Amino acid sequence: MTDLLIYNGPAVAEAEVTRTGGVPSAPADFGWPRCAACEGPMKFVAQVVLDASTILSIFLCQNDPGLCDEWDPLSGGNRALLFRRGDLVPAPVPDGDETQLGEVCGIEVKAVDADGYDEARGKWSAETGCPEAEILGMVGGAPAWLQDDETPVCPVCTTVMEFAVQLEEGRDQSINFGSGCGYAFVCRACERGRFLFQC
Repeated sequence: MTDLLIYNGPAVAEAEVTRTGGVPSAPADFGWPRCAACEGPMKFVAQVVLDASTILSIFLCQNDPGLCDEWDPLSGGNRALLFRRGDLVPAPVPDGDETQLGEVCGIEVKAVDADGYDEARGKWSAETGCPEAEILGMVGGAPAWLQDDETPVCPVCTTVMEFAVQLEEGRDQSINFGSGCGYAFVCRACERGRFLFQC
């Protein structure tokens, strides 16, 4: 089975649900991440409810002039942050035009009886008659790499990280992965995340 992330209409910008866009649910002392290269605030891309106790939030530098290596998991041009659920609040959004997506998309997880992401996408589209553009990614399973395997290791314990989610650029391509896909990984024991994209 493959768990696809399917567009499910507009979502509340501050809801503690899986969605792209809006405002991240974060701890009260959360500091909005800034790019290590340009030092500007990053764009909040998505949050994914991984389980009853954990949310993954993904940020990506989209500031001009666009020279910040935001695709790289180690360059500081993106962040994948794990938060424990229970005491999360809508994060204060910093000033700037590149901190939020234009659309807040609700996401429904749909299990498809298929072997891998690409097969699941085609099967879901054929069965529902909906375009593949309604598929915003997948959660769990194995990543469908566009290039070579780039599974990261945890920066704390150095174990291979668990694949969490693969993301598409969105129905209106408002997320910029260079016409590719984003990949997020987690180490639950160390409460760390990593993100990268390939195109």
